[in-house]
Amino acid sequence: MKNRKYFESLINKIVKGDCLEIMRQIPDNSVDVTFADPPFNLRKKYNSYYDKQEVQEYISWCKGWLYEMVRITKPTGSIFVHNIPKWLIYFGAYLNEIAIFRHWIAWDAMGSPLGKTLLPNHYGILYYVKSDNFKFYDIRMLHKRCRNCRYILQDYGGKKGQLHPFGPLVSDIWTDIHRIRHKKRRDVHPCQLPVHLLERLLLMSSDEGDIVLDPFVGTGTTAIAAKKLSRKYIGIDIDPKYVEITNKKLEQAEPTVIKGHYVSSFLGRIITIRDKDWNKIKEAFVVPKDPLELEKREIYLLPENGRMIKYELVERIQRDLFSKDVEEK
Repeated sequence: MKNRKYFESLINKIVKGDCLEIMRQIPDNSVDVTFADPPFNLRKKYNSYYDKQEVQEYISWCKGWLYEMVRITKPTGSIFVHNIPKWLIYFGAYLNEIAIFRHWIAWDAMGSPLGKTLLPNHYGILYYVKSDNFKFYDIRMLHKRCRNCRYILQDYGGKKGQLHPFGPLVSDIWTDIHRIRHKKRRDVHPCQLPVHLLERLLLMSSDEGDIVLDPFVGTGTTAIAAKKLSRKYIGIDIDPKYVEITNKKLEQAEPTVIKGHYVSSFLGRIITIRDKDWNKIKEAFVVPKDPLELEKREIYLLPENGRMIKYELVERIQRDLFSKDVEEK
């Protein structure tokens, strides 16, 4: 019998420990969203873990926590797994036996070619559910515009009069969210994800007050996204330093709410909204009256609302936490 009190003690906590041991104590159908970004088995050096296993050993280990993710996710919930295509094909084959496939989301992340390969240009996010009664909300992204002239880049085939003021519905290819490359925005974790990537997933699949669990929380991206969107979170990591960093960052996480609705923002701009929230959110924007004007004119927040969106340049907390470790190494 799984321990309900123990599970409740984990909510809104970042827990140090082995994710398999902790998840095995969580009751069935307890969590609304599970998201995993495990080590990629590419010999990357984490603070206290070397990312190299034999192929079958790695796949067997992954099946263990994949099973637990599915087990603890509610029938109305969603399961997301982020990795490189090399491993996702194994994960997908296993998940097809115990869950229901929804999407393979590709997000833009150009890498470097290794040997005789095409230039790797995306990471994948597997999206699975447990029933047909899962939560899902249509979401919108900003229109893509030319950096110089600011005109919309996409060709709408003569239907520009039907443009949505904010932007198109999101597909399963995300080219507007990129890896964190600038050092001033990176933590010491080798595989840090952007907070607005997780915010998009959570806006799409959960509601306020829902519980989100990440078994490899690292430096806190999933927990921060959950807190900013008023979701509850459970973060697990085997490294005490990453747990410490995440807790420090969570102290600074603040929600972004426009006209009573949660949105995702990056560098001072709202970049993801729920489609159903637009009728209220649009009151915070200056929107051209003529839809054809949207091709060349961007919508923008009214001044009193623009002040609510902060530049999210996270302080490099780990400088103090890791300085001694770096010197010793």
